[in-house]
Amino acid sequence: MKKIITIIIVIVAIIAVYFIGKKSSTDTPPAPAPVTNNTNTSPTSTTTGTVVDTTKTVIGKSVEGRDIVAYHYGTGSTEVLFVGGIHGGYGWNTALVAYQLSDYLKANPDVVPEEVKVTVIPVLNPDGLFKTVGTTTGKFTKADAVADTVPGRFNANGVDLNRNFDCDWKEKGVWQNKPVDGGDMPFSEPESEAIKNYVDKNDPSGVVVWYSAAGGVFASNCHGGVLSETNVIMRAYAEASGYPASNSFDFYATTGDMTNWLAKNLTPAISILLTNHTDTEWTKNLAGIKAVLEYYGKK
Repeated sequence: MKKIITIIIVIVAIIAVYFIGKKSSTDTPPAPAPVTNNTNTSPTSTTTGTVVDTTKTVIGKSVEGRDIVAYHYGTGSTEVLFVGGIHGGYGWNTALVAYQLSDYLKANPDVVPEEVKVTVIPVLNPDGLFKTVGTTTGKFTKADAVADTVPGRFNANGVDLNRNFDCDWKEKGVWQNKPVDGGDMPFSEPESEAIKNYVDKNDPSGVVVWYSAAGGVFASNCHGGVLSETNVIMRAYAEASGYPASNSFDFYATTGDMTNWLAKNLTPAISILLTNHTDTEWTKNLAGIKAVLEYYGKK
């Protein structure tokens, strides 16, 4: 009898050891694969998006998941940032002028001074642009735009992105005499958060943002007065382009404005308002762009 009990105990022990060993081998994760560095082609994840290569960065995604892309030209330490399409399909010509700038710099790299790096974000509101013209690339014309472009002004959450920045932000903003949604809080929208993260990380020396339509160059200001360098680049752009210059946008009260937020953070920034909603006025804008780049190239 004792012999039988001993045999049973031994069998139970063997079974227990078998299952414990099996569980241990199942729960143990495999050893990590060796890490290799490939700086030429592998995307690099950053706090502001994904660096595709030295000429292109995806700085974030829209509400509907479309890429917000920044294109880079030159390798200098002084970065000058140009932004279009914040009002998407309502101001679709602002996206086109930014795409024209990208094409021009790609074809004429010598325009960028040695000390300067130019970054162009053609479409900050890709969902709004898509709603109006059916694409987020620069491959569209006036004929592609729907008749009512106003819905394309807003992002897919119905927020006016140029009311979602941290200068005098209000939940309910105003556009002309119409109420617009400023978001739940400053930078509540993925598009405005993307540009904030990019600016915070890269600290551009100057920023130019295109809007439409009024026809003029406007300085930024968030209750601290116009920065001296903002005044310089405003005058340079205005004199070269022929647009009138103004120290403030006084057509109606704005809250949560992007360039005013930049001023609050001591970043020189100007707004270029194209004369209408259909023309890029490329010759005028190219002259203004060159004047700004010449200024930063000599700093």
